[in-house]
Amino acid sequence: MTQEDLQKLQGEITAASAFLRPLKAEMSRIVSGQHKLIDRLLAALIADGHVLLEGLPGLAKTLAVKTLAKALDGKFSRIQFTPDLLPADVIGTNIYNPAEHTFTVKQGPVFANIVLADEINRAPAKVQSALLECMQERQATISGTTCKMPEPFLVLATQNPIEQEGTYPLPEAQIDRFLFKLRVDYPTREEERLIAENNAHPEFFPQAMTVASLADITAARKMVDKIYMDQKLLEYILDIVFATRPKHHAELSERQQNTKLSGLIPLIQYGASPRATIALVLASKALAFMEGRAYVTPQDVKDIAHDVLRHRIMLSYEAEAENVSADDLITKILEELKTP
Repeated sequence: MTQEDLQKLQGEITAASAFLRPLKAEMSRIVSGQHKLIDRLLAALIADGHVLLEGLPGLAKTLAVKTLAKALDGKFSRIQFTPDLLPADVIGTNIYNPAEHTFTVKQGPVFANIVLADEINRAPAKVQSALLECMQERQATISGTTCKMPEPFLVLATQNPIEQEGTYPLPEAQIDRFLFKLRVDYPTREEERLIAENNAHPEFFPQAMTVASLADITAARKMVDKIYMDQKLLEYILDIVFATRPKHHAELSERQQNTKLSGLIPLIQYGASPRATIALVLASKALAFMEGRAYVTPQDVKDIAHDVLRHRIMLSYEAEAENVSADDLITKILEELKTP
């Protein structure tokens, strides 16, 4: 790409990303704090991915997703997952019309632009699989009738990290289908003071206004594909992913061969899949777009690496015994690898 082409693309990116500033401002007006959650929700929406959110109750997960849908004038749906839920409760079923003696398809709550799958690990495997099929295939088959998901389509699935009784943990192969896994922590004291002031009078609680459209998201996705990524950055992303695979360290690029990554070998049972490479490329481009840039920087890759990789690395028993987390390993990899 020539300098002239890059300058032309920069102008297009600046114009296409203009809707993000009022959108983030509107979401921040309703949702106090949680700036990273807002940024990652927008990044996932632009990169056409889904989010797995791990956080304690009462941290504005539902409010953030509902506000995003309202600000985009999109359809919002919330599904509370429970052990007695059936796949038909998610994707829908056939309804019999006795007057006409016919069956008609009744679409379930998953057919929305933004879906909150609350406590997904409380539902049995069949229900989880029904939702994950919708996420991956962007369609659902109801009694032989194939129904397409609306566009855009974002699923935010939550799971409670402190309650494991009566739950059905998502298998690693299914977790891999999420673009991000986010961890949400408590707000700061000042943020919580603002939350208390806003919610002290529920009748005066601010309502989100529509400040952007679903068409803006569709246009943004097309522009993200055009964002320039240097070949050296792609090699850097490959090095990060291959560093999570102990048996493939020999395939690291030449400039990374002398890094001290051998200490990670006994700590990782399985590394990140090729989906991680694709996710890092897409998410890095989405971050560059959100910053109004026509090119990806190494910092974009570093900023998004933990959210993309933490759920794609399976730790060994030795790592658990040493109280080493996936985030610790990712940090170590980023510190050891040479930045292009």
